[in-house]
Amino acid sequence: MTDFLATYHIQGLVIGLCSFLIIGVCHPIVIKGEYYLGQRLQWLLLGVGIVLCVASLAVSDMLLSTLLGVGAFSCFWGIKETRDQQERVRKGWFPRNPRRRYPWDVDENVR
Repeated sequence: MTDFLATYHIQGLVIGLCSFLIIGVCHPIVIKGEYYLGQRLQWLLLGVGIVLCVASLAVSDMLLSTLLGVGAFSCFWGIKETRDQQERVRKGWFPRNPRRRYPWDVDENVR
């Protein structure tokens, strides 16, 4: 496969397309993950990102190694986006999970 891509000089286009798709998949993961998991999603993204980094270093195929690296750093970027997503929920731009407490909720038992 890599030989075919290199022969026709389309390896860069395939990497670009796959990077676009990886980033596009990460966006809904952050939105849904923040809704259901809250800020715990950051730890999951960190773990997956580290695993993908190690996998990228272990793989000898340049195309696969590159895509694993893109996936890893998309997960790391998702950690920042999880914080930003919580702020978007606070502003009312995204739905809030009614079964979860948020940092800006006022504790009704404390007076």
